[in-house]
Amino acid sequence: MGTVAEVGHGPSHQPWWKTSHLIKLNSIILSLVLFSSANGYDGGLMGSILALDTWNSFMQHPTGAYLGWMTAIYWLGNGLSTPLAAWCSNRYGRKPGLYAGYFFLIIGVGMQAGAPNEKAFTYARLFIGFAAGFLGNSAPVLINEIAYPSHRAIASALFMCGWYVGGTICGWVTFACRVIPNDWSWRIPVLLQIFLPLCALPGFLMAPESPRWYVSVGRLEEATDVIAKYHAGGNRDDPIVSTQMMEIEAAITAEKDAAKTCLNVWNLLWATAAAVSVDRLGRRFLFLTSASVMFLSFVVVTALSASFAKSGASSVGLAVVPFLFIFFAGYDVGLTPFLVAYPCEIWQFSLRSRGLTVAWCTTVASIFFNSFVNAIALDAIQWRYYIVFAVILFIFIFVVYFTYPETRGHTLEQMAVIFDGEDAVPSQAVALEKTDVEEKE
Repeated sequence: MGTVAEVGHGPSHQPWWKTSHLIKLNSIILSLVLFSSANGYDGGLMGSILALDTWNSFMQHPTGAYLGWMTAIYWLGNGLSTPLAAWCSNRYGRKPGLYAGYFFLIIGVGMQAGAPNEKAFTYARLFIGFAAGFLGNSAPVLINEIAYPSHRAIASALFMCGWYVGGTICGWVTFACRVIPNDWSWRIPVLLQIFLPLCALPGFLMAPESPRWYVSVGRLEEATDVIAKYHAGGNRDDPIVSTQMMEIEAAITAEKDAAKTCLNVWNLLWATAAAVSVDRLGRRFLFLTSASVMFLSFVVVTALSASFAKSGASSVGLAVVPFLFIFFAGYDVGLTPFLVAYPCEIWQFSLRSRGLTVAWCTTVASIFFNSFVNAIALDAIQWRYYIVFAVILFIFIFVVYFTYPETRGHTLEQMAVIFDGEDAVPSQAVALEKTDVEEKE
């Protein structure tokens, strides 16, 4: 997070390390990253203590299937708990999932460190794996949902880096304990599985609940309080608070509506209808319809966003949702069916694969650019950033109108006639004449 550019908060635009509420927030996030370190410690423990003679003697020198079961049972617990962790996280909040992780981790570490025999040691790993499922699910979700917008990508990416911190600590602890001539040579490394989660505990206790989860259960005031406290220094009137609340409410409402009205089916119907009508309506008509619908709906979304930023009325924010559905319909009738179909049509055989590659690379580059820039731009200019998209869509209408040729009624081999006219290669003209004769017959 230290590499992030200056945070655009307030008139001073101070770097985050000079902004008290962001220092606190990022310290909390750093504590949450330690949960990944805890999982890394757990994941590396078996490989470390396998080399200890005292542990092998206690476990009666396990080999073959039993040794494999001893290793695999950790991942069995992890796999069993992950779906439960997701349900708990959505039903009760992100933090309760971490509390559950602590609960199972304490049970597992206690059983394992005090194990009287090899069976108790083995089954204790099931509880530790169960804990890892909760910690590995809830912690990264909470990090993503409380992080400052322009810090989110780095904070999220740092989470799994903590795995190697835990693995490294585990290796050194086991190495240091190897000289102990009794069972404590492996019981100490086992007991220290709880060390990193305990280091994370103060930051975890200070961490807020996810404002996204608050919005999802209708607790809007609490969500606003969290964003204001940790993103705007307690200023509920800061534009970043209203902008984020509008986006969160709109997105979560859209998700809930999608679950009820089947957004994917909505998209499928429009895209399929356009695909089967392509020869009757033509490519240009569908492209122009797509661009126009997206432009008009985005203009309305921009206007509603501006109104919400000024008034803060939740009804205005919710009004964005139906226009998002209209926007998707516009996207579906043009860009969904023609993203690959149109490039494949307009390029000649020798360039077709390369042309499609250019189209895909352009698409991926655009997605990468938007993923990186959107949070920064929204932070800097709030709803005004939507104007950029509206302008791009407006330009797209003119680009389609003046430069996109209609390819309806032509085979792939006849496309050169559209672009080159009478200068097309003779074989193209012959193919065109032959097709015309066959159609008349």
